[in-house]
Amino acid sequence: MKTKLQEKFKEHFGEGASLYASPGRVNLIGEHTDYNMGFVMPGAIDKAIYVAVKPNGGKVCHLYSIDYDEAIDLDMAGEKPAQQWACYIYGVVKEMEKRGAKVPSFDMAFGGDVPLGAGLSSSAALESAVGFALNDLFGLGFDRAQLAKIGQMTEHNYVGVRCGIMDQFASLFGEKGKIIRLDCRSLEYKLEPFDPEAAGCKVVLFDTGVKHSLASSEYNVRRAQCEKGVSVVASHVPGVESLRDVTLEMLNQYKDEMDEVVYRRCRFVIEENQRLLDACQALEQGDYVTFGQKVNGSHKGLSQDYEVSCPELDFLADIAHANPGVLGARMMGGGFGGCTINLVKTEAYDAYLQEIKTKYQEKFGREPRIIEVVISQGAHKIA
Repeated sequence: MKTKLQEKFKEHFGEGASLYASPGRVNLIGEHTDYNMGFVMPGAIDKAIYVAVKPNGGKVCHLYSIDYDEAIDLDMAGEKPAQQWACYIYGVVKEMEKRGAKVPSFDMAFGGDVPLGAGLSSSAALESAVGFALNDLFGLGFDRAQLAKIGQMTEHNYVGVRCGIMDQFASLFGEKGKIIRLDCRSLEYKLEPFDPEAAGCKVVLFDTGVKHSLASSEYNVRRAQCEKGVSVVASHVPGVESLRDVTLEMLNQYKDEMDEVVYRRCRFVIEENQRLLDACQALEQGDYVTFGQKVNGSHKGLSQDYEVSCPELDFLADIAHANPGVLGARMMGGGFGGCTINLVKTEAYDAYLQEIKTKYQEKFGREPRIIEVVISQGAHKIA
């Protein structure tokens, strides 16, 4: 992709480009905890959006998307562009300007190898790549946390997606051999060791091919259910503002005042936060077996208590949990489709992939898409 990007930039805009990359991400554990002010554990992956850019000295930006094979001229002082891919670039510039930056006009080409539709956050990778590149090229003075916020607000204000900040944070702060324990309330973070290769393991995703058709509407339902549970506890306990403030003991004390479904939703979130903290402790001790058990527990909770799985995800997880060569597996993302993430012993890897392909084909009439990932470096300049 890097070579193709350089060739395409030269074809459209000539010589002199600087080259940057910002990766997609996986989330190893900690699902539906972000909007409850809990913890998440993302890591940057070895698949990225690449940006080539140079100042052009004019008043209009010239943009080219390799993936769409489309070029446009964009006046950043004008209206939002019609092309959604260009809205990400326009939005990043606008959010920078809101924070006092003056962004000169530029020529930019971009493309990537983040698999689309698999929940690996290609949009956050694009925002982060554009933000990092413009910040570096023009010396705008933003730090990585500010760039993550700029990316998040681009989604909110120019794309129409009310996302959290995890995806942009992972894309910007990721490091090879490390995953990020991110506190979604304070945005404090800690890099935890994650080197599965040294432990004789690999990370692989299986994409069910099922689209998240229920994810948006059910996301709002789950969020409202969590808020109901919080309001019950808060009516008794001062200082409770989110599920982050609620212990399991508190929840159980007042469970009779809430709907049984609301209770299970809240219990999942509280337990998921604890699973994540336990998983971090296991990683610090190099204990990938315990880490995998926490990952398995996450899937069980997401499927049974939070009810955001689907038959295809559960089928893949069940195969994994029955295979002694798989240390941990769970659905990843908002739910109702997408991928499972799997931590697999290297010696069992090839046989496990074949088992998954064969059984999924027999059950659903198609093979899942297989995406191998390695935890890698966050946003950076290449040349």
